[in-house]
Amino acid sequence: MNQMYDSTNSRSADGHDIVMQGRKIMEITGVKQVESFDSEEFLLLTVMGMLVIKGENLQMKNLDVDRGLVAIKGRISSLVYTDQSAGDKSKGLFSKLFK
Repeated sequence: MNQMYDSTNSRSADGHDIVMQGRKIMEITGVKQVESFDSEEFLLLTVMGMLVIKGENLQMKNLDVDRGLVAIKGRISSLVYTDQSAGDKSKGLFSKLFK
């Protein structure tokens, strides 16, 4: 997974919106940080919490750090908000593997 950016200080708006066009293109505003991403999953910290986007052949189409905007293309299958931070998710995975 690739590490991206932290735009906490550079965001100009605190709103959070998701616009999806036909499950193929998604634009998300209010993104504070891109925690990680690959072709099957994006993990985004938004002003409304952690957002997990899953699908197939996912790619970052656009990234605007100043506006906290991320655009993703690919076949989107799910969007889930979690209460876990990215560090908690990784810790949980490792603790399950090494029980």
